[in-house]
Amino acid sequence: MRKEKDLLGERELPDDALYGIHTLRAIENFPVSGRRVSPALVHAFGAVKLACAKTNHELGFLDNTIYGVLEQACIEMMDGRLDAHLLTDALQGGAGTSTNMNVNEVLANRALVLLGKKPGDYMVIHPLEHVNLHQSTNDTYPTALKVAGISSLRKLEKALVMLLESFQKKEKELSHVVKVARTEMQDAVLTTLGRTMSAYAEAFGRDRWRVFKCEERLRVINLGGTAIGTGLCAPRKYIFKVTENLKTITSFGLARAENLVECTQNCDAFVEVSGILSACSSNLLKIAGDIRFMSSGPCAGIGEISVPARQAGSSIMPGKINPVIPECVSQIAIKVMSNHNSVSCAAAMGNLELNAFLPLIADSLLESIELLTAACSIFSEFCVEGIKADENRCRSQVESAIAAATALTELIGYEESQKIMTLHIESGKSLREITTESGIISDDDFNQLISPERVTRLGIP
Repeated sequence: MRKEKDLLGERELPDDALYGIHTLRAIENFPVSGRRVSPALVHAFGAVKLACAKTNHELGFLDNTIYGVLEQACIEMMDGRLDAHLLTDALQGGAGTSTNMNVNEVLANRALVLLGKKPGDYMVIHPLEHVNLHQSTNDTYPTALKVAGISSLRKLEKALVMLLESFQKKEKELSHVVKVARTEMQDAVLTTLGRTMSAYAEAFGRDRWRVFKCEERLRVINLGGTAIGTGLCAPRKYIFKVTENLKTITSFGLARAENLVECTQNCDAFVEVSGILSACSSNLLKIAGDIRFMSSGPCAGIGEISVPARQAGSSIMPGKINPVIPECVSQIAIKVMSNHNSVSCAAAMGNLELNAFLPLIADSLLESIELLTAACSIFSEFCVEGIKADENRCRSQVESAIAAATALTELIGYEESQKIMTLHIESGKSLREITTESGIISDDDFNQLISPERVTRLGIP
């Protein structure tokens, strides 16, 4: 065991532990959620620390030897090779100081090992004097969160594109299937399954565009501002140079905030991004619900479509298959909307020059992006791609619905259409039988009235 000291005293740690005393106290203080800090945030921290180390090296504050091993440690953190040593709980007090110190200690000790030294030999490489040089939690943590956010949003955008394209594929594939459209859960007019799928594709197209654009809200960072944005204890050359180095390392279009004080204390950018995620969730929840509704049955429900069977649906009802993918997607959407409330409240609770609740913002925001990425992926691959139409059922519903009677009003008027609908209800005959037997219209004309071209045209020519 090795001993380390901090402001509160001395503690023992395992000889080979890459974390240090500050991490140990955080583990003891915050046995809360049982979830560690998001790996995306850890990897982004590696990039931020590398930018800081590189800047300090270029300005002569770190010698070649220390920078060489510290650079390698930062790259390993960026690549996820040090994830096992980041032990702090996702929810913690201190505005993220525990996470920043965990990162500092792991990087310092990993650099020491690379140098052939033992962990804890801080006379050679120190977590604060070297790794955290010219930095504060208050500028590195929000910067790392923004880098993690951008990286994660790009993955979400790709998943949304995949989902959008799946619905576009179904739009073409099902364009010939006429079905009953419903308003207020009641039969309304005729449409096609293709037109229905096109509406879903359009909604996710907007989501994809919003996610793409909201990356801009995360590009402005406060790195170099240190404690409250005034650059306390940081050389001016460092402040102007460090963002450029991070920009090069990440290949993201980052920019130093013109007002570092404002950027340090306000978190509304995270609320805006979270709002975009909540909007996407509302579309997912609505459309997943529609898929469940249209596939209900299959014998005693609407049954217009079927979704792929993914697993047995019941331990007591033989043959039952449930729409488990839309159900999972719906729950994810609800969770993301709940996370948005957490982000909004936490951002609003910042006080004066700093927001102490960034760990909750980070945990909620990054979880939402990760969950939505997974939801879009499984929705596309495991559900939408395998949607099939029950064309016979759709045709039967069309010929027996008020919707078909509505299609007749163009030719025979509202009153006559209503009489036909009454006869349909009383006799049990289909609308096709009633209209053709009475000679109101021919069978060919009826087919024309309910054709895909007729029900999807824009207005009356």
